[in-house]
Amino acid sequence: MIRRLVVLAAIGVALAPLPLLLPPAQEAVAVRALMFAMMAVAWNLMSGFGGLFSFGHAAYFGLGAYTTALLTVELGLSPWLGLLAGMAVAALFGVVTGYLAVRYRLKGAYFALATFAFAEMLRLAALNSELVGGAVGLTLPVTGEQGWWTLRFDVGDPAYFWVALLLTLACVATVIVLLGSRAGLNLVAVREDETAAAAAGVAVVRHKILAIGVSAALTSVAGGFYAVYYLFVSPDLAFGPSVSIQAILPAVIGGVGTVWGPLIGAAVLAPLSDVAATVVRTPPEFLSFLQGRSGLDVIMYAVLLIVVVLSMPRGLYGGFARRSR
Repeated sequence: MIRRLVVLAAIGVALAPLPLLLPPAQEAVAVRALMFAMMAVAWNLMSGFGGLFSFGHAAYFGLGAYTTALLTVELGLSPWLGLLAGMAVAALFGVVTGYLAVRYRLKGAYFALATFAFAEMLRLAALNSELVGGAVGLTLPVTGEQGWWTLRFDVGDPAYFWVALLLTLACVATVIVLLGSRAGLNLVAVREDETAAAAAGVAVVRHKILAIGVSAALTSVAGGFYAVYYLFVSPDLAFGPSVSIQAILPAVIGGVGTVWGPLIGAAVLAPLSDVAATVVRTPPEFLSFLQGRSGLDVIMYAVLLIVVVLSMPRGLYGGFARRSR
């Protein structure tokens, strides 16, 4: 655990000067990569280390985004307080819904479908609720006092990257500490063989609920930062299926069940998304038929996912680590 924390600190120090070297457009891509990383790290804790495959992490992301936006817009509170409140709301929702799913012994595809259903339930509720703006969504104020307490900076300010980096490092550190604890070891034991773990005295249900609650709280941090960074949140952007996919893909491509895999996957996917957007916006002459068409990024994700799964089933990090050994 100590070694992993030292490596994490070194990564943070190495990445800190990055926004000072990148142009504003590339800095935005780096910030998006960090958001991908937060979501993937949280998903990986629940699905990679806990063995509970989720296709509904958009629920926790959206709860964090809407809680932060509501407290900022309606009560004028600091986004930091909104992030903490969002973590509490998402963790409570995750614990309650997770308990229902685990209590009735939902596993595999049935558990994944249950998580997807919960996320869709929240999306439909937000669409029809005037409290959160309905289909129009919520827009955060663009004026006001700037600073770290309000998390308002000029467009392209490197402070946004540093905030995202700090939040990402905090999420990864939480996972590292949890995995190094007795609870983390029990969680991995439950994933490997639930029956044997129960026979050895491990509280299976309690450790599953722990993984779901912590994963939900960490995912909500990415949602809250999304609302602060883009100053807008809507039901489809917060609770849509694409959000859950963005949480899954970096972990799968980087390496499920590894600490560093989600970070590597996020570092690969975020620039890939930017490349796809650039090609669609201003394609070269031989790709002119792609101009203005949507979905190219999804196609590129699918191709990359197929290549990685076929050539490196353990993901990029897992595959390279195994070959190096």
